Amino acid sequence: MRHLLSAGDLSLAEATSILDVAEEMHTIQSRQIKKLPTLRGRTVINMFFEDSTRTRTSFEMAGKWMSADTINISTKGSSTSKGESLRDTMLTLDAMGTDCFVIRHGSSGAVAQAASWVRAHVVNAGDGTHEHPTQALLDAFAMRRHFGTVDESGTGGDEVFAGKRIAIVGDLLHSRVVRSNVLLQRTLGSSVTLVAPPTLLPTGVEQWGVGVTSDLDEVIEGADVVMMLRVQRERMHGGFFPTEREYTELYGLPPQRLARLKPGAAICHPGPMNRGLEISSEAADAANSLILEQVTAGVSVRMSVLYHLLGGSPE
Repeated sequence: MRHLLSAGDLSLAEATSILDVAEEMHTIQSRQIKKLPTLRGRTVINMFFEDSTRTRTSFEMAGKWMSADTINISTKGSSTSKGESLRDTMLTLDAMGTDCFVIRHGSSGAVAQAASWVRAHVVNAGDGTHEHPTQALLDAFAMRRHFGTVDESGTGGDEVFAGKRIAIVGDLLHSRVVRSNVLLQRTLGSSVTLVAPPTLLPTGVEQWGVGVTSDLDEVIEGADVVMMLRVQRERMHGGFFPTEREYTELYGLPPQRLARLKPGAAICHPGPMNRGLEISSEAADAANSLILEQVTAGVSVRMSVLYHLLGGSPE
């Protein structure tokens, strides 16, 4: 695996391998000393041109727990704030002997473009409203553990996702998570239904090979996983829905809708959450909520991704 730019780049074997290795990495989080020598001598630069808490921190922890030399760069801490182009910044850092770049950028396609300029491996940590492949992987990791498919050896088969119904609900238009989840879940064998008001559906979503509806109540009772997406107010310029109260009633997960989930169904949210808008506190803190498990999975999965990119010989 050269880069991880899109969830669609992963074959079933590659996705399953990442999830299986993440199971092994998961055990490290319960150790008193969380350290492996796996990536000793490798240099990973986390370049975040957008704000992030979960993704940036988990990538930093993943690198450090595997003994990589991890460096964090933000927009204010780089020469791009002085007018240097992204290309020149990437070429400069690549020339210093960097082994891997983890990049989050506000422009869709910017990470793939950066990957074409450098010798090092590149991981897409979110580009605009395009993709966020490691988020989709950690979502799948949390789902797989929830469905109880991990055997005694610590690995699980990909057959767990066959026939599972995933409902992804909310602000699909501005989400980088939804596209990656659709691509990965289709590879793993799940069926996906997207639920949103027509104003928050991406252009061309009909060609994604998934179900699309504006009626959450139509799918809520049959879903094995309900993934609520954040309403991204910072990306909205104009009225995408009449009022927040109406949005919550139609597309939120309040207690009355929570009660209609079938037994064993899981609740996911990639975070950060707008409690009281797309998800109620009762749903976020419910026993079948995987939200904190998703956060925990973030470190394990990103350790696995870095291992798959850097764990072999430099050649």
